[in-house]
Amino acid sequence: MTYEPVIGMEIHVELKTKSKMFCGCPAKHFAKEPNTQTCPVCLGLPGALPVPNKKSIEWTIKLGLALGCEIPLFSKFDRKNYFYPDLPKGYQISQYDQPFCVNGSLSGVRIRRVHLEEDTGKLQHTTLDGKRVTLVDFNRSGVPLVEIVTEPDIRSPEQAKEFLKKLYQIIRYLDISDADMEKGSMRLEPNISVRPTGTKALPNYKVEVKNINSFNFVKKAIEFEVDRHIKLLESGETPVQETRGWNEGKGVTVSQRRKEEADDYRYFPEPDIPPARWDSSQIIGIKLQIPELPDQKAARFKKEYQLNDYDTALLTDTKQLADYFEECVKINKIPAKKLVNWIINKKVDIDDVLPATLVKSIIAATAVVAIPDEDLEKTVQTVIAENPKAVEDYKKGKQQAMMFLFGAVLKQLKGAGDKNLIRELLEVKIKS
Repeated sequence: MTYEPVIGMEIHVELKTKSKMFCGCPAKHFAKEPNTQTCPVCLGLPGALPVPNKKSIEWTIKLGLALGCEIPLFSKFDRKNYFYPDLPKGYQISQYDQPFCVNGSLSGVRIRRVHLEEDTGKLQHTTLDGKRVTLVDFNRSGVPLVEIVTEPDIRSPEQAKEFLKKLYQIIRYLDISDADMEKGSMRLEPNISVRPTGTKALPNYKVEVKNINSFNFVKKAIEFEVDRHIKLLESGETPVQETRGWNEGKGVTVSQRRKEEADDYRYFPEPDIPPARWDSSQIIGIKLQIPELPDQKAARFKKEYQLNDYDTALLTDTKQLADYFEECVKINKIPAKKLVNWIINKKVDIDDVLPATLVKSIIAATAVVAIPDEDLEKTVQTVIAENPKAVEDYKKGKQQAMMFLFGAVLKQLKGAGDKNLIRELLEVKIKS
């Protein structure tokens, strides 16, 4: 019997707002001294009341719109109750049955919901006075966190990786998060099961692998889990529904805890935050803030600049690079292909080299320095006479031999002369 993977994704993304989700503490927490970015609200102290961050709500809706989601005109926050050392209140303010965004899609994968919640603190395992201890840093507690949840539409590790890369690209284009996985601001969690090939029913279990910080690690974790599930099923066992972690050093997943169901969290509406009500004009206003997205920009570049798929994909990888290219185009009508080659092949640092400076460099480097015809012909004859083996190789069909001869002529001319004319003259002289 053969099996196919059934994969859904949960992706957590920290928004790069200046302040946290429900208080005025700075949201920028990475590498800060532990527990210095906190207040009674994000520490969950008695009597402290949350005040929602308007910008984070607007950015969540912006992301939902970019993913083709419907935006309900009524939404609310809920309390998700569980006890863990990094959760100071004993509950997390999240969204349950009425999130900000529902029913979207990306690259053929249905998006079930895009909702907003607060991040937790961070546990640090260390040794103090010879004892193994766990410390809690609450700097991250309360940072606005968007969660994107897909339907189980993904059928391979490769598809999962490509979907995540496309989502990452859109988030960066929207400029709502740095999505820096090394810093934990984008965390990837596949839900994995397998079923016999050709069946339609969803499996009666799923395994979630938590907090992966690399597209490649997601792919490897899924591959490992799919193989593990198939072996269990073929031995007559059903994989345990659980949460697992990815051990990148060993290349395996490890069991963490049995997977909770929604009932275990005892969701109920957050009593300290009124529901959110929108009108259509507000949603339209947010939609107008969405820039040209990667696929739209790529289609336009191909049509407007006659670029191939490869060059287009490289140029539109980031909004910054795409904008830089178009700034260069506006300055001077350098052929787009030549401009792309310089930006990509020369590895131009777009943060240091201004578009105008790059354009001047290209014009100067590609300007044709004229030389007398007799000098050009004499140089070509000399190169041919000095390299009989290369000439014979070219006559036998070895194209690299022509590149060698062409390079030798350019070297003697110190880069001067019309390159097309040099190539034509070489071919004529070799055949004569």
